[in-house]
Amino acid sequence: MSQRGLLLLAHGARNPQWAQPFEKVALALRARHPDALVRLAYLEFLSPTLPEAAAELCAAGARQIELLPMFLGSSGHVQREVPVLIEQAERELGCQIHVNPALGEQERVLQAMVDSAAALIAAP
Repeated sequence: MSQRGLLLLAHGARNPQWAQPFEKVALALRARHPDALVRLAYLEFLSPTLPEAAAELCAAGARQIELLPMFLGSSGHVQREVPVLIEQAERELGCQIHVNPALGEQERVLQAMVDSAAALIAAP
């Protein structure tokens, strides 16, 4: 059965502990939507990579993949490297990958950051 997959893309770091918040997000999504195809990938240092995670999603039946950059903005890596990786993955895997706005550019996330900061201002 063909379905959409969700590919969370984080930057990556040399220290694997850096990935813990992103792994928590992926685990929470899987718990909330147990039938959903959700994978977490990294641009650098950690695995799986974007092409590896996209291949896993396609092998699991996804023909459409929603890619969510877990970045505060869409500059740099998201504009330069991600399109090249997506073009290659689409060509090799036969899946379509749609890039969504970076997480930090989404209104709900921006509001959550404002609320978090405002709580510090309002704290006694």
